[in-house]
Amino acid sequence: MAEYTSLEKIRLEKLEQLRALGMEPYPTRAQRTHTSREAIEAYEKAEREGTTVEATLTGRLRSMRTMGKLTFAHIEDGEGRIQLLLRVNELGAERLELFNRLFDLGDFIQASGVLFRTRTGEITLQVHDFRMLAKAITPLPAAKDETLPDGTVIHHAAIEDPELRARQRYADLAVNPETRQVFRTRAAIVRALREFLDDHGFLEVETPILQPIYGGAAARPFVTYHNELKQNLYLRISFELYLKRLLVGNLEKVYEIGRDFRNEGISFKHNPEFTQLEFYWAYADYLQVMEFTEQMIAYVAQKVLGRLKITYQGHEIDFTPPWRRLELRQGLLETSGIDIAEHPTAESLYQALVRLGRQPDPKASRGKLIDFMLSEFLEPTLIQPTFLYDYPRDISPLAKSKPGDPLTVERFEGYVAGFELCNAFTELNDPLDQEQRFLEMGRTYDADDAERHPMDEDYLRAMRYGMPPNGGFGMGIDRLTMLFTDRHNIREVILFPHLRPEEREGA
Repeated sequence: MAEYTSLEKIRLEKLEQLRALGMEPYPTRAQRTHTSREAIEAYEKAEREGTTVEATLTGRLRSMRTMGKLTFAHIEDGEGRIQLLLRVNELGAERLELFNRLFDLGDFIQASGVLFRTRTGEITLQVHDFRMLAKAITPLPAAKDETLPDGTVIHHAAIEDPELRARQRYADLAVNPETRQVFRTRAAIVRALREFLDDHGFLEVETPILQPIYGGAAARPFVTYHNELKQNLYLRISFELYLKRLLVGNLEKVYEIGRDFRNEGISFKHNPEFTQLEFYWAYADYLQVMEFTEQMIAYVAQKVLGRLKITYQGHEIDFTPPWRRLELRQGLLETSGIDIAEHPTAESLYQALVRLGRQPDPKASRGKLIDFMLSEFLEPTLIQPTFLYDYPRDISPLAKSKPGDPLTVERFEGYVAGFELCNAFTELNDPLDQEQRFLEMGRTYDADDAERHPMDEDYLRAMRYGMPPNGGFGMGIDRLTMLFTDRHNIREVILFPHLRPEEREGA
């Protein structure tokens, strides 16, 4: 049973009083003729034409100001806020007193009347009738006040603790318009990505979330058990291997936008469940995908934000193509002073890093040490959109080697604002080479190592039917939303992020 606070108990008493008066606090039906925005637009049109507008509006009660025989209030719906005026002349003393006594901030209400403009210029509904739609038992978070020019007090919630906002997203959305705008922007980003890909001949598909063998990325999976099949299944860590199977079936341009799941740490840029875009493009290579990527992001920025320059955490970022291209080896040399080409073994590279005063994992492979160098030295410097290209083969088991350089693969990562935004390859389509890579990855890493890539016999079988040369791409929708909304933590762009269990008093 819930334990109610004193304020909640008062509201519960009001709820019962409404029922005693024959007013159901949670009626089955609601009526609405206009949203707040539609009502304002309708009144402005009627004002020009010299006509009147009657409206029935609904929304959450956000402010109340009683002035003797009249009460001013504001309700808020999904499109904005509009003022209500309740007067004793229209409602009678008993009904006005009932509203003032039993209706609270946070309640959802319905109000009918005629629209007019006050002396201060605010479009307002003169209420002839009202009813409760949903009584709020728990008050919204503590608010700070904003006084409008006419003296009306608007309550803005001071729900500022990031963890509380993430844990009670419903309250955050209810009181913070900027939070609602973040998720409208996120939806617009996904819509624009679909438009761009569809317009370029890509086919949107769906691949399995539960997979008998996980693959396509370096990550630990979540594991579950299928009772009927009596086998372990894995929540996918990537769409890659299934999407590339479709290339074998002559679907030449495919993409998917959906959820991936990785059983790894939580940070400002990592959540165990996240949204990914992946596409695969037959007969393209990583250079074509690079050019396509910068065009796609520029299109989305223009479509969603109306501009190609944004401000992110104090940095002005310009998405205008072309983006900077920087070879990984050169970038590491410039930022660390170490030329990885002069260190062909893990031991040699490890010693070079130790001489710089760094302490990487002494058991790490050469590829992992290069990845360590990237995060330590180079990544923080990549503020403007930059493509880092040509990566070590042993951390890219699904990418094609560069001609004449078997230790390096045709891979790029796109960096913006100091973190990785996207990842792409010229995809490996040689089934014999792929099988050898799977075997190498199995031998090189321990069974619980995230870099260990399991053998996928069905994927190899698909490749043996013949896979066209292709370029593949993956990008986190959450991180792109962070950039476009100037949010530093991934939790702020995921409606319901994963959090540690809530600590309770006395526990």
